[in-house]
Amino acid sequence: MAQIIGIPKGTRDFNPDQMIKRNFLFDTIKTVFQQYGYLPIETPAMENLSTLMGKYGEEGDKLLFKVLNSGNYLSRVKPEMIQEESLGKITTQISEKGLRYDLTVPFARFVVQHRNDLSFPFKRYQIQPVWRADKPQKGRYREFFQCDVDVIGSHSLLNEVELVRMIDDVFKQLNIEIVIKLNNRKILSGIAQTIDKPEMITDLTTAIDKLDKIGLEKVYEELLQKGFSKENIDYLAPIIQLQGDNGQKLEALQGLIGHTTEGSLGVTELKTVFQHLSTLNIKAKIELDQSLARGLNYYTGAIIEVKALNVLIGSICGGGRYDDLTSIFGLDGMSGVGVSFGADRIYDVMEELELFPENVHHTTQVLLVNFGEEEVGHSLLLLEKIQQSGIRAELYPDSDKLKKQMKYADQKGIPLVLLVGEEEIKSGSYNLKHMKTGLQENITIEQLIKMINISL
Repeated sequence: MAQIIGIPKGTRDFNPDQMIKRNFLFDTIKTVFQQYGYLPIETPAMENLSTLMGKYGEEGDKLLFKVLNSGNYLSRVKPEMIQEESLGKITTQISEKGLRYDLTVPFARFVVQHRNDLSFPFKRYQIQPVWRADKPQKGRYREFFQCDVDVIGSHSLLNEVELVRMIDDVFKQLNIEIVIKLNNRKILSGIAQTIDKPEMITDLTTAIDKLDKIGLEKVYEELLQKGFSKENIDYLAPIIQLQGDNGQKLEALQGLIGHTTEGSLGVTELKTVFQHLSTLNIKAKIELDQSLARGLNYYTGAIIEVKALNVLIGSICGGGRYDDLTSIFGLDGMSGVGVSFGADRIYDVMEELELFPENVHHTTQVLLVNFGEEEVGHSLLLLEKIQQSGIRAELYPDSDKLKKQMKYADQKGIPLVLLVGEEEIKSGSYNLKHMKTGLQENITIEQLIKMINISL
């Protein structure tokens, strides 16, 4: 019986056409990162589970892919653990490593481990895959790439301003219309204090972060189920449902939660960021969203989320400030802020809206026809000269029928075919066929190189 082949759900193969587009996307993002002075790093696909666990909240921990220990991974599992169905205890005994959930926690570990070799503030970018044991659906994969950019070792709010500028620059270059949503974790803390539930801030933020997905009434139902009272929700309602422009919302928040230390500081920080942004030429719409939480426990200040307009898909970029992340690895006082561009979702947006440039397909520009052994030697010399001129060219490897070689050029989208036969070699003038129009002309190799370079 033949083996059924396939790949795990939530993962994908990429054909050459897709890879060319993906590389265009990565190169665009990387160029912007470099323009702002950020440097590249890489970290392993696997991290110790002790590095990953407890950093993403209870729901995030459930989505970590665990890697079985090598050898007899059951050797440390006691029979009573199996009988008691103690999954948590069993997991710690059979698995010590996991696939990274994001690039931020590994980055914090990297900073602590290599702090003596780094100059602070340290500005880094990282483009690598991450893995989440999530239910696959449109725009949500189990294996996907993130393009992260962070600055660590500085408390300055100018870093938040710079990140918004970078987000705007990336999506301007990709021609994607976006809205950038901003909030501050301190505002969420102020809300929790105002409704007299500071100890339940995680439950509060987890619920209100689902506002766009499940609606206001469902959020209230979830809060009631988690132990919030009707009175708590009555206090919460006017805060969640704030209307007006960013300035009006900030003033309203100052009145509603400004009596709390955290809430007042959060409003002040957002006012500073909005004030700086108002003086800059930002194309994207920037919106204060006081319900924005992003569900991650390590944010302590600014929270950023980007959504594409004109297409139904989740967040395509997001992040925030984290003051305490490195402290769990033994390094205190190292504040950082960063965002992650979801390359796979951005790709899907560009495909749906047909935003990839027509010239993004870096296919071969000219194919040399193979007429046989006698002509191949001369063709190789021409090929070398063409390629050294910076032109993408190839020689068909087999001396097949001309029709087959032309079909190859057509299927691959090669625009020019150069016929290097016995007569052409003698004259030094070669028959060039334009595949799109069918036009043929005689041309020297120098004229061919000049023609292609002028058209670039």
